[in-house]
Formats: sequence, structure tokens, C-alpha cells
Amino acid sequence: MITGELKSKVDRVWDAFWSGGISNPLEVIEQITYLLYMRRLDIEQTRAESKANALGEPIENPVFLPEQQHLRWSRLKDLSAAEMHALIGDEVFPFLRTFRGDASTYARHMRDARYTIPTSALLAKVVDVLDTIPLGNSDVNGDLYEYMLSKIASAGVNGQFRTPRHVIELMVQMMDPQPGDVICDPAAGTAGFLVEASTHVREHYPEFARDPKALRHFHHAMFNGYDFDNTMLRIGSMNMQMHGVQNANISYRDSLSNDAAADRGRYSLILANPPFAGSLDYEATANDLLAVAKTKKTELLFLALFLKALKIGGRAAVVVPDGVLFGSSKAHKDLRKALVEDQKLDGVVKLPSGVFKPYAGVSTAILFFTRTESGGTDHVWFYDVQADGFSLDDKRNPIEANDLPDVLARWKQRDGSELERARTERSFCVPKADIVAQGYDLSINRYKEIVHEEVEHRAPLDIIADIEALQTEIATATAELKAMLS
Repeated sequence: MITGELKSKVDRVWDAFWSGGISNPLEVIEQITYLLYMRRLDIEQTRAESKANALGEPIENPVFLPEQQHLRWSRLKDLSAAEMHALIGDEVFPFLRTFRGDASTYARHMRDARYTIPTSALLAKVVDVLDTIPLGNSDVNGDLYEYMLSKIASAGVNGQFRTPRHVIELMVQMMDPQPGDVICDPAAGTAGFLVEASTHVREHYPEFARDPKALRHFHHAMFNGYDFDNTMLRIGSMNMQMHGVQNANISYRDSLSNDAAADRGRYSLILANPPFAGSLDYEATANDLLAVAKTKKTELLFLALFLKALKIGGRAAVVVPDGVLFGSSKAHKDLRKALVEDQKLDGVVKLPSGVFKPYAGVSTAILFFTRTESGGTDHVWFYDVQADGFSLDDKRNPIEANDLPDVLARWKQRDGSELERARTERSFCVPKADIVAQGYDLSINRYKEIVHEEVEHRAPLDIIADIEALQTEIATATAELKAMLS
């Protein structure tokens, strides 16, 4: 967890940018990221030098060549503000654009990177603060980056908004990514799902790091994210690097277009929160997706995409607006029927409507399914989340009530003890036949049963007698009060 002191330092940097004339939060994050990355490269070089000195060998894969030593953070931070400002613009940024080689995804995104800190005074102030932030391990780097991303306080364009980290953590834990998975987020944004998946694998399956083949897969093939916003791509790519993944595939792509057809059947796990009300170029939308769902609704087309992109046996956890669960259009019904009849629909977790505030007030759910192309849905597990550990207003302050740990615990029992739960409980299972009978409606309220408290039935004359007795008591008390006051 990021400490209060570290938060305070980030806030100081953030305030400095705003007072210095850079008010776009994405631009602030980009510029801070570049500076932090420069410092991280210097740390990498120092470690390589220490290792080489200890072994008495040449430096393996040096970050900076002998003629580039003046570009290191430890050197440039001691320059005058004007010299540092000129050096970063004239030499450091060209170096960053070509670092790691032209073939890396990092290099592709950095080609368009711009150094936009307007004054040497602002740069000096920011460098002074960033130099005091500990960057010794990927956990600190990651937490620091997450805190910066949390400062994006408004919804983006095309229906984009940031998925809360605790929701991402829940979805990743429920899916339990394995070292051999090939994971994709077709609407990656800042790569939050991919970052959390990488953290999960490191923490739960550390033995993979001892296998060179598995380690190579982790750094170069396991994580795939797509977006058509170049700023998001740069931030997402840097986010993965800051979390210790060397060369994740974070690429420019409209995932709903024909250009994505080559990825059909490629992924073993999809984690996503696709845009809900985004703009859509209907003419450019992939024909095979329109064949599944002839619609302009992006949330339905993304579901169709997930079913195509997963390999047989691949699984998905995706956020959808509530309308997907009960919408009455042919596209809505056909997709739900396909999930239940042709694939294996594993679960539906209903989220409270305030989870995405202040970014959006939309009511959502998480769908969990497995691509089988041969059915397999015997029953569907439902959970009605009432609290996620934060208030459901725009402030989203921490509170004690939190159902998410219970969601994870009960998910693991969905084929066991959960089958015996009554529909009056927070979670329960519904047989496939009941879902078919309801026209494949997946809204939890369609199946949830309400416990009605017993009401005492009394004769009308008894109620009247009680009212008259109460009136008499009131009149007596009033008379006594008047007597005392007179």
C-alpha cells in the first residue's frame, strides 16, 4: 500500500504541474511517468554496474552506453534548471524514443511522446520531489502509478472510465490467472486488468520465474491490451513497465473492426470493462461480430468479440451495464441465449450502482463465462453485492461494510455448498431450466425471493379500542400538565 508520505509527495508534484499551467490529468501523468522512467533506468544501470563489479565482468545489457552517461538521472538532476530543461528536451527524449529497440511496443508508443513541461522552474521543482520517491521495487512503482491513475477524476471520451482497483482485484482473483495463460483486455485503457493479472501470477505462482521459457512467456507473450487512444496506450505500456513486465503487447487497434479478426481463438483469459455507450463506425465493424449481434451497441459487440477471441476452454470476466442482463432487443436475447446454450455461463455478480462514481453512475454487473461451443451451463451462480467497502456516493469514502471477500469465498463453492443456498440469500444458484423459462433473463431480481415478515392481523374493533385508550392517556397527561403550570 502507498504510504501517506508518498501520497503527499505525489500531490505536491501534481499541484506543481497544475500551478505551472498543465491541467490535463493525462498529460500530467505522462510527463511524471517519463521522469520516473528516466530515474528507473538509472537505477537499472546502477544495479548492472554493481553486479558487474562484484563478478569482475563487463556490464551485461547496459542501459546507457559510455557516451550516454550524461543522460542518467543521477547526473542531470544536479545540473542547473536551464541546463536540465534543455538536455531533457534535446537529448533525453530522443534517447527514450529509441530505447529497447524499434521492435518493442514501448518504442512504438514513445515515437509520439512529447516533452511538454513548459519552464525550467517547473521541471526543477518536479525533479526535486521525484528524486525523493523510493523506486527500489516493482511494488512501490506499481502502487505509485496506481495512485497517479486514481487522480483521473472524470470520465473519458467514448464511454471510457477507470475501473476501481478493488473491483479489478476481485475479478482477477476469481479468474486466478495461471503462468501459462495468454491474457487479453481488448479495451485496455491504462492496462489495469493486465497489471493486476501480472501481480497475481507473481504472488501466487512465483516458481514460474525459475523456468526460462515461462519467464519469457510472461514478459513477451502473456499480456495483450488494445486501445485506439494513443495517450492511453503510452500510459498503459508504461504502467506495465513500472510493474515489471518488460514487453507487454499494448497496441493500437479498434477491437471491433475487421483488423482484429486475426486474433480469433487466441486467448485463454479475457478481463475487461469495455466502453458502454461509445461511438461506433458501423461500416468498419467486423462482419463476424455483426453476425452474432446485429446491433450498434458496443457492449453487445464486445461480448460477441470476447466469444470469438477466446480459445475453446478460454474464460472471461467482463463488466457489463445492467441492460445486457435483461434488454429485450433481438441482439440482447440472442447473446444471452448463446452464453447459456452454446457456452458455459458460470456466474453473474450484480454490483451496486455507485461503484463507478464519480466517473459514472451506471448500474453494472460482472459476467463470468467459458467458451465451449458445446454448451455446459447446468446452473448459473448469482451474487447480489450490496457494499464494496466504500460509500456509494461521489465521495467514495471507505466504510466497514464490504461483500467482496464473501463474493470470492462463495465463488469457489459455486459447484458445491452454494447449490443448496436459498434464493433469499445474498448468493444462490439458478438451474438452467429456470433461466430458459424466463427467456434467458439474467437479472438477479428475476430469481431472487424476498422474505416477507409476518404481520399481526387484529380485529378492527380491537384497533379502535387501542386508539381510544391512547387518546384518553394523552388527554389525561395534557390536563395534568396544565394543572402543574397554572
